[in-house]
Amino acid sequence: MTAVDHGTSHRSSPLRVERARSLRGTVGAFVALTKPRIIELLLVTTVPTMILAEQGLPRASLVLATLVGGTLAAASANVLNCVYDRDIDRLMHRTERRPLATGAISVPAALVFGLALGVAAFSWLALLVNLLSAVLAAAAIAFYVLVYTMVLKRRTPQNIVWGGAAGCMPVLVGWAAVTDSLAWTPWVLFLVIFLWTPPHYWPLSLKFRADYAAAGVPMLPVVRSANQVAGQVVAYSWAMVGASLVLWPVAGMSWLYAAVAAAAGAAFLYEAYGLRARVRRGDAHPKPMRLFHGSITYLSVLFLAIALDPLLHL
Repeated sequence: MTAVDHGTSHRSSPLRVERARSLRGTVGAFVALTKPRIIELLLVTTVPTMILAEQGLPRASLVLATLVGGTLAAASANVLNCVYDRDIDRLMHRTERRPLATGAISVPAALVFGLALGVAAFSWLALLVNLLSAVLAAAAIAFYVLVYTMVLKRRTPQNIVWGGAAGCMPVLVGWAAVTDSLAWTPWVLFLVIFLWTPPHYWPLSLKFRADYAAAGVPMLPVVRSANQVAGQVVAYSWAMVGASLVLWPVAGMSWLYAAVAAAAGAAFLYEAYGLRARVRRGDAHPKPMRLFHGSITYLSVLFLAIALDPLLHL
């Protein structure tokens, strides 16, 4: 009996291992649908905004509740975006391994998952934070899916400009979570991120221009020359830096924020002009990803200064 039991256990062991691998793979595929790296960037802007709204450190429980709700909302929007874009994701090398493009996750399962995340986000924020933050998060999901994904993305080269408004919503959610209201300061922060989005994303789409062209997505680099794209990047960069400096008087920030905003803005403009110079020279590889990665550093540094500035007065 013991020998038989041992044999059965031995034979079933590979099956258990295979089931465990399958479960991990399925969970990993669902997580991949939420685009975790994008969510991380959105959350980078939420906590500093909450500190600025509080003019100090908000309750840890409030911060945690807001971050969880914001994560659920962003995850919902990203999953529903993947559901709608599964056809073009299969055509682009950058996205061809996404779970819906490969068939790792079924469309009905992904749709239910995305909608459930959205309901969970609204309910969580409404119950544990406040109704205003829940409504703003729901509006961000609706705008990203219904306006950007389903209307703008495939129809206009201005898609990322106006569609980027959804990515600006976390600052409004963060401010509303603390104050249960909105004011000029969060709208200036909204404007900074709104103007940051094109010079952040266009370098990426410049690198993957062939992908977007193959998928029939009219990103600006597909329908305009690289020189025109670089010019637009410089123009939006100037507008973004100007908006970041407007926050200084509007929010009553100190010298620390002003100095960091000016220095970080100068570094961003240096990279933007560098990209334009390389494009104008006709470089075969103008290295647009330098600005793409630099833009993430810029936003992180700027919002770190936003978080630290109010703490100087404590």
